[in-house]
Amino acid sequence: MSQPRKVIITCAITGAIHTPSMSPYLPVTAAEITEAALGAARAGAAIVHLHARDPSNGRPSQDPALFREFLPRIREASDVVVNLTTGGSPTMSVEERLQPALQFAPEVASLNMGSMNFGLYEMLHRFKEFKHDWERPYLQNSDDLVFRNSFRDIEHILRACSANETRFEIECYDISHLYTAAHFLDRGLVKAPLLIQSVFGLRGGIGAHAEDLMHMRRTAERLFGDAYVWSVLGAGRNQIPMATMAAAIGGHVRVGLEDSLWDGPGRLAHSNADQVSRIRTVIEALSLEVATPDEARAMLGLKGRDSVKF
Repeated sequence: MSQPRKVIITCAITGAIHTPSMSPYLPVTAAEITEAALGAARAGAAIVHLHARDPSNGRPSQDPALFREFLPRIREASDVVVNLTTGGSPTMSVEERLQPALQFAPEVASLNMGSMNFGLYEMLHRFKEFKHDWERPYLQNSDDLVFRNSFRDIEHILRACSANETRFEIECYDISHLYTAAHFLDRGLVKAPLLIQSVFGLRGGIGAHAEDLMHMRRTAERLFGDAYVWSVLGAGRNQIPMATMAAAIGGHVRVGLEDSLWDGPGRLAHSNADQVSRIRTVIEALSLEVATPDEARAMLGLKGRDSVKF
């Protein structure tokens, strides 16, 4: 009998989309981010995708000093693959967003493949009370927010991190972003196998219909053939449905409180591990197996945990 296919679970621990008032379970401090990452790894995540937040108010931050408070702890306690953001927050400059990946040389870093309108303002319909002064305007002003990722910005990040041998989780919020990834592959600035992360359901990007998912898949297959690994994340209530469809047709999955605060209709997830456990149940019900960190390293051609700088 053939061996079951292995599925990589990535868990995005805290991100920059949700604000602290939306959930008491959103990790903010270094200790909370550390424990959330380790809990996700224990539940079956092979990769943890990490942002940092100012512990005094929960605001997203790319200050390397904040990352330094949790990265060594995670590496000491687990062999999980660490993936650092270069997306940061849409309100940050590209140079600010770049610093953690540049300084800590992780095995994987995220990289957005294009500029887009990035609308978070609809969350104001669901959340009325905010603990911190920055939260309401952060959401409200996103109706005029362009998340800038120009060709020059993307090239700058790729060239800056090239000496570190960091591989990239290539974030594709729409079909055009796949073509941008192909462009940088043709130029030799990214190398196969590409880790293509298709993002569904964020306002300003592609929708979260099954046809949207299949359109992404077909386009990626045509552009990259066997030179890529495909993973899917769905925002909000789309998280588990989109991940389930992806796993069923050969993809890998991403969950986590960065992408959704929920563990069912009207029920907040109490931890990132809750969401990992939920999608793990789905994966195993499909007669698939969850990949270990070392299996993920082999599939993605990563440099190994001994070559990071934390």
